[in-house]
Amino acid sequence: MAQVVYDRKEQLQQIESGLMPGEQIIAVYDAIGAGTGFLGLTDKRVIVQDKSFVGKKIAITSIPYGKVSAVSVVSNKSIAGSFFSSGAIAIHVGTHTYEVEFRGDNKAHHVHNVILHFIS
Repeated sequence: MAQVVYDRKEQLQQIESGLMPGEQIIAVYDAIGAGTGFLGLTDKRVIVQDKSFVGKKIAITSIPYGKVSAVSVVSNKSIAGSFFSSGAIAIHVGTHTYEVEFRGDNKAHHVHNVILHFIS
């Protein structure tokens, strides 16, 4: 089994507690910015902790890779230098888009590539 990459132990444990039989965690990354707590990747789905609900409620949303229509690199500047010049990605699921920002573009790059691998 490959080494799981993660930022915070408690987030990893939260993902571990909700795994399906045989499901393997690939990575769990802490997210920055409003609304999102963390993003987890397994070999079956993307898991997003969403803190944007009214009344300080938190949702943990599971997105099967088969439901992801696209994954984007999000940037607020020209991407003249590098494809991954940003630390944010957007995951498109039907009419909804989950935007997640990370500390460092290497995490966004990894998340993007893992999702792309499973949806293509």
